[in-house]
Amino acid sequence: MSLSQTVELLSFPDCPGHGPARALLDDVLADLGLGAVVIEIDARDPAVAAALRFPGSPTIRVDGRDIEPGFVDSGDHTPRCRLYLTERGLVGVPERRWIEDALRRTDQNAVPTTAPVPRVPSLPKKPGTTQA
Repeated sequence: MSLSQTVELLSFPDCPGHGPARALLDDVLADLGLGAVVIEIDARDPAVAAALRFPGSPTIRVDGRDIEPGFVDSGDHTPRCRLYLTERGLVGVPERRWIEDALRRTDQNAVPTTAPVPRVPSLPKKPGTTQA
C-alpha cells in the first residue's frame, strides 16, 4: 500500500450517506493501519461538482479513482445523493471491501476519474528581470 495515497471524500453535509461513509472510511483506514489523511470536499455547489466530475454524495476516491468497481462516469455531475448497487441492494454507502480493495490497489495504470490539474504556462520573461 502506498504511503502517499490521496483519499478524498466528496459529499455534502445534508446527505444522509455522508456520516456513515466517513465512519466506514475511518474504520477501514484504522483496520488497515493506514494513517492516510482524508480530504473532505464539499461538492454541493454545482460549479464545484462539475469541476470535480462529482457523481453524487458520498463519493470516495483513492488517487483520483472512484472506489466503485466498474464505475462509469454518467456525465451528470448534479449535486445529489448517490446510491450504490451492492450485495445488499441499493444503498447510500459503498461496500467496505471496495474501499479496502482501492487502498490495496497497486495498478498505477488505471485511469483516474478526475482530470489532472492543468499546468499554467509561464509568462514570457521580461528583459532585465529574473525568474524564480
